[in-house]
Amino acid sequence: MTTTPPSLPARLGEETRELLRTGSLLHELRHGLDGPYHALFPARFDANVAAFHEVFADVGVKGRVYYAKKANKAAVFAERAAAHGLGIDVASHGELREALAHGVRGADLVVTGPAKADHLLRISVLHDALIAVDALDELDRLNALAVELDRPARVLLRRLPPAQPHSRFGMDADELESALHRCTVAEGIRMEGFSFHLSGYDTRLRGDLAAELIRLCRTARAHGLRADRISIGGGLAVDYVTKEDWLRFAERQTSEHYHAGKTFAAFYPYHSPVAGAHALRAVLATTPTGEQKSLAHLLLDNDVTLLVEPGRALLDQAGCTVFRVQGVKERGDYTLLTVDGTSLSLSEQWFASEFLPEPLLVPAAEESEGAGTGGPYPACVGAATCLESDMLTWRKIPFHRPPCVGDLLVYPNTAGYQMDSNESPFHDLPLPPKVVIDQAPGSPRPRWRLDRHHP
Repeated sequence: MTTTPPSLPARLGEETRELLRTGSLLHELRHGLDGPYHALFPARFDANVAAFHEVFADVGVKGRVYYAKKANKAAVFAERAAAHGLGIDVASHGELREALAHGVRGADLVVTGPAKADHLLRISVLHDALIAVDALDELDRLNALAVELDRPARVLLRRLPPAQPHSRFGMDADELESALHRCTVAEGIRMEGFSFHLSGYDTRLRGDLAAELIRLCRTARAHGLRADRISIGGGLAVDYVTKEDWLRFAERQTSEHYHAGKTFAAFYPYHSPVAGAHALRAVLATTPTGEQKSLAHLLLDNDVTLLVEPGRALLDQAGCTVFRVQGVKERGDYTLLTVDGTSLSLSEQWFASEFLPEPLLVPAAEESEGAGTGGPYPACVGAATCLESDMLTWRKIPFHRPPCVGDLLVYPNTAGYQMDSNESPFHDLPLPPKVVIDQAPGSPRPRWRLDRHHP
């Protein structure tokens, strides 16, 4: 007999709680859509945007928020970004096209990616987008295109992080020196500043590298270049679970708590003590190595605008994913559930891991008095394909009642990367549609519509 698996309950936003309170709507959507689906909460996105703007206002730093569109393909978030006057970070022609189609101006786009095709560069120049240049050859191609089009190319030069020298993104110090020289003589380049791509959530590393970019701005200005903005990218964490639950889970979990004794080398850090807009505030408050003032003061003293490109952080609590249980097997001391979708719709599997914040069980019918006593009822969650490895949740989740066919599993807080990064219509199974949920004025019940994104 294995020990009871540790629980890892997710933090729940009010929009998710409200949807769970109206369980009948969850079932109605499953019936009408005839399969799994993603629910989106634009009101939560709006609140996250407001929190970022509040940080810039409180600190007094000139700042600009660019929503990282790769984090979720839904049209509604691009629409809300446009409504709030946000920029959007795009890395492909498709993302650029979608952003423009949903109301974001070309001048409000920042185009990233390691080696951009000429077609993307051409469209970016025509729409006056800001382009993060990743390499010297890209800078040369971009200049030639800009001269051909007789339009300036707005450019950020991307710095290779010294703390991550094996990163495939950015230019080292010698390459940057050459890039600055080329910018001073290039006819088609309007050099506006610097950027970097830094993996992880270390706010001090981000602050240190931001300070280096400010120093690079001073150097570029001495060469007669504009250089009045820097981008520190995304890398602002989300706090999915409480510290207490995360530490308890990490201490107690063993391979016996997973289907087939599965083990993982590492998990995403689902608890972060500093997250979202608070992480931005922490970055601005750091005193970078070798400096006497905070990053915020360095930005103000040097008249530099700070650009941030959050994706996951703007989508915190802005969506959930719903599956229906369509099979139940007893496996001794736990149950193996099969749902009507695949693990490709929860994209942590892309990183040889799984999405750990546990789903909530919504019963198919009203629970009778006393239901769920005698638990917990451990169950893992398999998917609908013919692959042994297609598991949404290898972990044996300690449910408060026995899961049954027809019940729904609601995975909370999946809007950031989980819905899209690894999706596939394998077996010709349709991709889960996205449903926009909001509250009609004066109505006690949420209303819904299908998202307008068309792949």
